[in-house]
Formats: sequence, structure tokens, C-alpha cells
Amino acid sequence: MRFFYIYRVVQLLKIFIQAGLWLFCHKIHLKNKQLFKTGGPLLIIANHPNSFLDALIIGSYYKRRVYFLARGDAFKKPIHRFLLESLNMIPVYRLREGKEFLHLNDYAFTKSIELLNKGYAVLIFIEGICINSNELQPFKKGTARILEGIQKLNTNPKIHIAGIAFNQFKGIGKTVNLVVSEMNDIPHIQNSRDRVVFNQLVFDQLKQNILIPKTPTKFNKSHLFYKIHLPFYNLIKNFVAEKTKNSVFFDSVLFSVLLFTYPVFIISIFFMLKLFKIPTTIILVILVALPIMGKRVQE
Repeated sequence: MRFFYIYRVVQLLKIFIQAGLWLFCHKIHLKNKQLFKTGGPLLIIANHPNSFLDALIIGSYYKRRVYFLARGDAFKKPIHRFLLESLNMIPVYRLREGKEFLHLNDYAFTKSIELLNKGYAVLIFIEGICINSNELQPFKKGTARILEGIQKLNTNPKIHIAGIAFNQFKGIGKTVNLVVSEMNDIPHIQNSRDRVVFNQLVFDQLKQNILIPKTPTKFNKSHLFYKIHLPFYNLIKNFVAEKTKNSVFFDSVLFSVLLFTYPVFIISIFFMLKLFKIPTTIILVILVALPIMGKRVQE
């Protein structure tokens, strides 16, 4: 029963996130859309230029539940761990988070293998680091290790190579290219040499899938709806910039905070308009128009 409710919450949150991405991004270009319907055990390997936003974008377009590995330091508090795991996140730790946590990585690998063996989809950022760059960084060993483990169970998952690229890493109005392709000749991994060969194959395919958008972000600053949204946006943006110190988390935290505060912004406008005794029907039309016209200020 608990699983059913969590599943329904995740599905509703997925729709909510897709609506938020529609507003937050000017355009998300998808290539090979048919692959998002792939069933069965699926290992999705992606680059990692923009923190949690990468997982939100990639995961929201797959027509199934996608589990993904996330930075372990976000799981330290029990309530955070419960919420993140409810959203299909699996903690993976790095040396910088402390040697005392490294033994927990066995859980991340074991859990990923278990999920794949049960026919689920697992998303892994093979670089293991995010530096706000569309350039590929050196690969870690974890992805090959997970594939080796699942092959030992005689399960051969399909592998998708997902290249995601942004025209900017700070703020709204970004253009995103998401190119997904299937890996056809998957090597059988038995030793360190096989892992090196596998990583090179992934690197070559992933590099081809990273298509950096050339369109710069522009806004019609004279647009009425731009001016209406600007005070709210600047308030949230400045708050997030202070809290994240403009780190690689800025964009993903900005999106998350906007996602959950924008409804409050809409409700506050509702009550403000009610003070002027404007008919409720007209107010509702205005509130529906706000996000739609707000989207259109992005040129």
C-alpha cells in the first residue's frame, strides 16, 4: 500500500516537473523520442553538466519509473534520505564526502544491479562529477562495475547513451538538447581491460550525442508579463544564489524553489485581484494566462 501511494505521488510529481520544465526552459529538443518508451531492464548512461536538473530532465521524458544515482551528501539527514529515496534516488559517495561513507557505495552498486535484474531502469552519470560544462570529463569505474555485476546474473539490459547539453547554466530561458541513442554492441565485461574498452565505447557515442545549443537566451523585457514576473523571479534567484554560493547546484535549486513557490505567487495574485472586487471568472482567466504569457516573453 505504501508503495502504491509513493508511486502515485511520484507520477503526479513527474507531471508537475514537466510543467515546470516547460516554463523554466525556452525549448527542450529531443532526438530519438521513440526510445523513451523502451521497456525491460535499461541502463541509461549520461553526461552530467547541470547537477540534479540533468536527472529531472532525462527522467521526466521516459515513460516509466527511472532510478538514478545521486550525491551521497544530500542523504545525510534522515528526512532528506526518506524523501530522496522516495523519488527514486540512490546515494553514491565520493572521497570528499568522507572515508567513513565509502563502504556505503557497495549498497549503491548492489541496489542498481538488483533493480536492473528486476527489469527497472537505472540512470547513471558516468563522469561522477558536475562542473557546469558541456565538455566530457574523465569517466569513473562505477558504471562498468554495475554492468559487470548484472551480466554475471545473466541479465543483459539495454543501454541508452543520453547526451544532454545546455546553452547556459544559470537561470530561466535555457535551450536544452537531449539526444538518446541505443548502444548496440555491448561488450561482456570480465576484467579491467574490458572496463576500459567499454568506457571508450561509451565516450565515443556520448560525445556524438552532446549537441550544444547555439541559440542565446533572450527575453522581451518590454513585455507586460515579463515585468509582472520579474520581482518574484529576482527575489527567488537572489535567495538561491546566496544559499548555493552560485555553485553547480544553483540551476537545479533555482528550478526546485521556483517549482514550489510559483503556485504561491499565483495564489497571492488571486487574492490581490479579489481585493479589487474583480469577478472570479476574470481572475481565473488572468491566472491561466500568467504562465502561458510568461513563457512567451522568451524569444
